[in-house]
Amino acid sequence: MSHNVGRHRAAGRYNPMAELGQIVTQAGAPLAKGSAVVAASGGLIAAIAIPAQAADSSVEVDTTPVQATSQSVPAVAVTAPSASPSSTKAVTGFGKLEVEPVAKPTGPTPAQLRERAEREQARQDAAAAQEREQEQAAEASAQQPVEREQSSTASRSQERQAPAPAEKSEPAPAPSSNASGVIGIAKQYIGTPYVYGGSTPAGFDCSGFTQYVFAKAGKSIPRVTTAQQAAATPVSNPQPGDLVFFGSPSYHVGIYLGDGMMIDAPSTGKSISIRPVFSGVSGYGRV
Repeated sequence: MSHNVGRHRAAGRYNPMAELGQIVTQAGAPLAKGSAVVAASGGLIAAIAIPAQAADSSVEVDTTPVQATSQSVPAVAVTAPSASPSSTKAVTGFGKLEVEPVAKPTGPTPAQLRERAEREQARQDAAAAQEREQEQAAEASAQQPVEREQSSTASRSQERQAPAPAEKSEPAPAPSSNASGVIGIAKQYIGTPYVYGGSTPAGFDCSGFTQYVFAKAGKSIPRVTTAQQAAATPVSNPQPGDLVFFGSPSYHVGIYLGDGMMIDAPSTGKSISIRPVFSGVSGYGRV
């Protein structure tokens, strides 16, 4: 009897993992989405992940028994389950992304710009008008004392008050022969500004002016008003060139010009001028 010498599997150590890998490689291409269970000879069971692109196909894998060292493993049919719609949505769906458009901000329109400019111009005009009103009110309030003084001066000029009675019983000296000289000198300084404490042509106060004028005419008199009144001889019938005093004790002095007029250094902010003799005369004096 003859025996055919067949090809036998070479003796070697069995590796179940190698066999499982071969089975997966052969069955992986046509498998559907899902998973399959493969039983390999050697008693191992493995779960195989199936690609998503094969979701709707069924694959059957027929294997022939593989001779193992200890036992044979029957053929196993591997079928990939069909993917349900919900599972497909879970894998392929990424959710709905809703975007709400937002209008791009825009600047003011030309009409709004014109309206804004008109409002600003109206506000500036109102502020300017208010400022003018305030200036006019300030000017009016500043003018009132001047008007009152002018009115009082005109009234005094019309009244032509009589000279105050002389305080001394001694006969008054004759009018100074150089009265015209005193008045002429005094008029040279009309317009010189009033300066408190001033006694020079740069600026005079009332008594500094009279002292300077009389000194120019050759008459020496004291510096302050009260001292000048004390040094002068009181007269009841004043003549041009006499001194006229105001207040008791006197606080102001001028040079009498006749006809109710005098020349003096009035007050701060004013200058030497000719004006009517005002009320409050305390006496006339001759030096």
